[in-house]
Amino acid sequence: MDYILECCVDSVESAIHAEKGGANRLELCGNLIIGGTSPSLSLFKQVKKHTGIRVNVLLRPRFGDFLYSDYEMDILEDEVKAFEQAGADGVVIGCLDADGNIDRKKMERLLRHTGSMSVTLHRAFDVCRDPYQALEECKQLGIHTILTSGQKASCLEGKELIAELVERAEGQVDIMAGAGVGANVIEQLVRETKLTSFHMSGKVTLESGMRYRKEGVSMGLPSLSEFEIWQTKEENVKAAHDALVNGLQARHYQ
Repeated sequence: MDYILECCVDSVESAIHAEKGGANRLELCGNLIIGGTSPSLSLFKQVKKHTGIRVNVLLRPRFGDFLYSDYEMDILEDEVKAFEQAGADGVVIGCLDADGNIDRKKMERLLRHTGSMSVTLHRAFDVCRDPYQALEECKQLGIHTILTSGQKASCLEGKELIAELVERAEGQVDIMAGAGVGANVIEQLVRETKLTSFHMSGKVTLESGMRYRKEGVSMGLPSLSEFEIWQTKEENVKAAHDALVNGLQARHYQ
């Protein structure tokens, strides 16, 4: 039975919990709390050391839009080369132009260095102007996977577009649902669409172990607590895994 249960993680602990829960691929990033940025090579090496599943690396130089400057493209190009040399199984990338279209020139620049790595177009897809045109461009560029919420806040809200993308992809690009994914959502989407790939974090919020807490000092966004840690929970991934496997088995026997 072919399926992907990808877990987005930004720590070694989360990666270990994701694998134990049944994830068969990781999307490794830094700073998941702001949607993910490029991880360090050291984090990648530690995750590879302590897990045995495929690791795709999200490459995103900053929080915000996907309209990248020449300096940011230099960074992304260097990161693609570095993670390919370090043994990453795939990269997760995406560049748009100012009009909301896939920036083919910039994407081609990055794709030249991917070697044998798989390539996922991340949720830049969800803020592009025309999802159908973007899908066709992905086919032409040789991109393997599109991660999408169906251009909505959650994949459940965007399920109609996702279902249509699966049909239009014709097996040339894997459509992977993300945003709001958990066991219940997987159960519904497997029943109502032809999806076989899902992306989740399975995260919970943990309290910091700090006993002494300085008040009135923020290291980043004042709205975010310095004493909370996001971490993937093994049981959340296990529930999602079981829902996916059981749903696909039921689909097979229909």
